[in-house]
Amino acid sequence: MPALRRDRLLTLLLLGALLSADLYFHLWPQVRRQLRPREHPRGCPCARRAASPGPAPAAASPAPRAAARNFSRAGPGPERRGGRGSKLQALYAHPLYRVPEEPPLLGPEDSLLASQEALRYYRRKVARWNRRHKMYQEQLNLTSLDAPLQLQLDASWIQFHLGISRHGLYPRSSPVVRQLLQDMRRSPTISADYSQDEKALLGACDCTQIVKPSGVHLKLVLRFSDFGKAMFKPMRQQRHEETPADFFYFIDFQRHNAEIAAFHLDRILDFRRVPPTVGRLVNVTKEILEVTKNEILQSVFFVSPASNVCFFAKCPYMCKTEYAVCGNPHLLEGSLSAFLPSLNLAPRLSVPNPWIRSYSLAGKEEWEVNPLYCDTVKQIYPYNSSRRLLNIIDMAIFDFLIGNMDRHHYEMFTKFGDDGFLIHLDNARGFGRHSQDELSILSPLSQCCRPGSGC
Repeated sequence: MPALRRDRLLTLLLLGALLSADLYFHLWPQVRRQLRPREHPRGCPCARRAASPGPAPAAASPAPRAAARNFSRAGPGPERRGGRGSKLQALYAHPLYRVPEEPPLLGPEDSLLASQEALRYYRRKVARWNRRHKMYQEQLNLTSLDAPLQLQLDASWIQFHLGISRHGLYPRSSPVVRQLLQDMRRSPTISADYSQDEKALLGACDCTQIVKPSGVHLKLVLRFSDFGKAMFKPMRQQRHEETPADFFYFIDFQRHNAEIAAFHLDRILDFRRVPPTVGRLVNVTKEILEVTKNEILQSVFFVSPASNVCFFAKCPYMCKTEYAVCGNPHLLEGSLSAFLPSLNLAPRLSVPNPWIRSYSLAGKEEWEVNPLYCDTVKQIYPYNSSRRLLNIIDMAIFDFLIGNMDRHHYEMFTKFGDDGFLIHLDNARGFGRHSQDELSILSPLSQCCRPGSGC
């Protein structure tokens, strides 16, 4: 019996020793690490590098310094300080965009506008607008306490126009684009009207300065309190709606959000050939109907059975109330694209796309049936002696990414000659089918860049 008790005692002592050893060597070090302040282990060289102050990223190489100025100059705003910056800001901070600035402008021939000439032109436009507005007020026996408009030389739209060069519509480091987007989103409107090409279709204006006739999409020109202008394209369908499978590309509705997305993609790809575009909720009553002087535009407004304010296009195509757009009851979402400089200041050339589509319910163009079509294009001026063909291939790649089959013309500033960049205008028929790639859009690339043929 005493021997049995001694065995139990030894067992208890052994278990106690094991428990004490576990507490001392395993649990107690963990408790100490939790209680004492955190510190880096002595043997970790990476911790010492992180703790020691090092040279600023800007001093490491010239490339990151250039990246800090790229695109939007995204500073440490409230969202970024909180660690929740926008996805676009995070994208532009990626090392992919840490590229040197574009070559410097060598002289006046590299800038689209001569600044003094442009400012004189804009001053005359403002004075003319003030005179016409005063006459309009007098004809209607209206009194206004508003002071005449004054041209603000630091207005974002003026700086945008003055920044256009042979490298693109805006410099890579320009802070103007961000300000221009904010101004278009917030500035009050002082007038609304049809675009010049829609007026041409109605026979209401001189067509000599029109680049190309309008399509079937309802669009308006809005002028803001700083005298800047933007093209307004209203929301025609819900965001989730895709192009029906039985629709031809030329009868599909255009999408306001496609214009916005195309601008951002063009900017990400560093083309900088799409005018700055932003979304906005527009009060169609206060910001269009009450500020327009166009009687035709005033006549197409009506109130729907759901008590929403609506308007429709007065044009040779979709001129029925079935195609109207309506507010909710007054607010209507749409896109605003910044206007380019006047054709009087910066003439543009409109050229049919060599890979234009047939725009008919049957029949095909030559490029659709002839795989060697590009060999013929390469023999034609200016595609045989300039960068024009390469620019068309760039445009085709951009159109493929946005799914745009509606590139029947392209435009370019005449000042920069045959090697000037193509302006990627009118992208509202993009993003129609997110789940389908239309490979025919890449025909300029596939036909011109065959093995052994060069590009």
